[in-house]
Amino acid sequence: MTGGNEAPDATATAAEIARLAGVTRAAVSNWRRRRSDFPAPVGGTSASPLFSLAEVRQWLDGQRDGREVSGEVRLWQALRGAYGEEMAGALAALGEYLRGDAEDLADQAAREAVDGLVADRTPAEVMDALVARLLESTARAALDGASTLRLARAVREFAGEISGTVFDPACGIGSLLVAVGGGAVQSRLGQDTQADAARVAQVRAALAAAGTAVPVQVVAGDSLRADAFPDLRADLVVCEPPTAVADWGREQLLVDPRWEAGVPSRGESELAWLQHCYHHTAPGGRAVVVLPASVAHRRSGRRIRAELVRRGCVAAVVALPPGLAASHALPLHLWLLSRPSAPGRVMGTVRMVDLSANSPDGPWEPQPHQEAEVPLIDLLDSEVDLTPGRYVREPEPDYVVEYAKVREDLDTRLRRLRALLPELPPRGRADALDDGVPVAVSDLLAAGLVSLDGDELISVSDQLDPDYVRGFASSAANVRRSTSSSGTFRADLQAARLPRMDVERQRRYGDAFRSLGAFERELAELASIGDRAARLARDGLTGGALDPPPARNDGNAEHQGMTNDGDAAVGREDRTL
Repeated sequence: MTGGNEAPDATATAAEIARLAGVTRAAVSNWRRRRSDFPAPVGGTSASPLFSLAEVRQWLDGQRDGREVSGEVRLWQALRGAYGEEMAGALAALGEYLRGDAEDLADQAAREAVDGLVADRTPAEVMDALVARLLESTARAALDGASTLRLARAVREFAGEISGTVFDPACGIGSLLVAVGGGAVQSRLGQDTQADAARVAQVRAALAAAGTAVPVQVVAGDSLRADAFPDLRADLVVCEPPTAVADWGREQLLVDPRWEAGVPSRGESELAWLQHCYHHTAPGGRAVVVLPASVAHRRSGRRIRAELVRRGCVAAVVALPPGLAASHALPLHLWLLSRPSAPGRVMGTVRMVDLSANSPDGPWEPQPHQEAEVPLIDLLDSEVDLTPGRYVREPEPDYVVEYAKVREDLDTRLRRLRALLPELPPRGRADALDDGVPVAVSDLLAAGLVSLDGDELISVSDQLDPDYVRGFASSAANVRRSTSSSGTFRADLQAARLPRMDVERQRRYGDAFRSLGAFERELAELASIGDRAARLARDGLTGGALDPPPARNDGNAEHQGMTNDGDAAVGREDRTL
């Protein structure tokens, strides 16, 4: 590793150091705790510190753990050292070198690492591995709208295969552009505002098409303001456009022919991109556009949504599960557009698919209860809400069977819950908790007896019972210690204090804390089952699947024991109505 080309401000998190060194995050925590020469943090917070990448690389270079890393890790380290946070430019240069478009890489360590890798892998495989690392690193923040690999897989499933042209007008580093279409694609075209991202997309698509005659062209520029392919009509258009962009060029584009369904407002940039994609869709072709869920129901966009539905442009709307976006955990929708192959051939329904309860890794084939064909007339109301969950309904349960099962489950769990709550006798004077000055967690951290993993305190020594540590760290006294005078809670475990006691006594407390933890988990599950029981009962009664219990006599002792005088009076009044 060479430090001469290190970007001066490049930093790395503990997770990134683990990836650089090819070890687990726990190993990095051990290095920090047990090796005094490990670089000190240069920023971040106590829970998520940042380290100088140059210092980390220099330290790893002198350690056996740092030298025994894979060629892929060495290549990533070399590129981070040469380019810092500008990793899109680094991958573009790497891809051009792999394609033979550039004679050399600027960094010698990177050249040596990549030359070693291509002896065992194809250039496309090397590039894909580095792209995956980029999407998991902090350098991803510099990329506007880099699609995750999970999202690319979902889009590929719904886009299907074609034998024509694929186009992505906001392609980023090319994740969607490369993923879709299949092996019969005849050309791949793209555009993106970020020049380095466009270069990465170009080399990725070219490397993926190596050995074929598929032409690839990706250009830099603003696709809305300066469309590089104005006459293009593609067989498949895919796009994850930038969102919530106020200045997308509305004033300059008021009379643009792309707005077939109407001119979007300043706050509806996503509907501008949606129509831009539809404009570039050939007759008989289709478009798959990734949009925030709010686009389906925002009041400001209902006029354009209505026109798109009325014209038969919208073939389907798919609600995806959370966890597919790069910068947030909010759910996304796929809008599947279809341009009729001939005038007048307009579909009479829109397919609504709700996969929001699925895993972010799929499956993407909806079950019968997750989709519905909705007539256009049912969508064209005053709201024109195209949210799939509004039209897709879960199948009705078998109330008789399900209600009996949930009652039986409640009985079992209630018995188990009572057994989990430990019997805690009163503390005697001989067992006083205060055995001296409590020990500060900060001192335990400095001594290497505990470690911090996010907001969790972990014992790493046989001298401290793990559950004793966690239990007392979350005590009411320590919570108050982490709360400011303004009432703001600070998750500062280093300020916590633990009572001093021998290991045997720690274990007794640890056993009690473990039982309480199991009790709390069981109680949470019981609450969830109780909610389900109440819903089944209420829906079964109101839907006619279940009957109320038989009438009781006024003298029924059990009934009288369950109600007070006021409740009984209410019951008598109800029966007279």
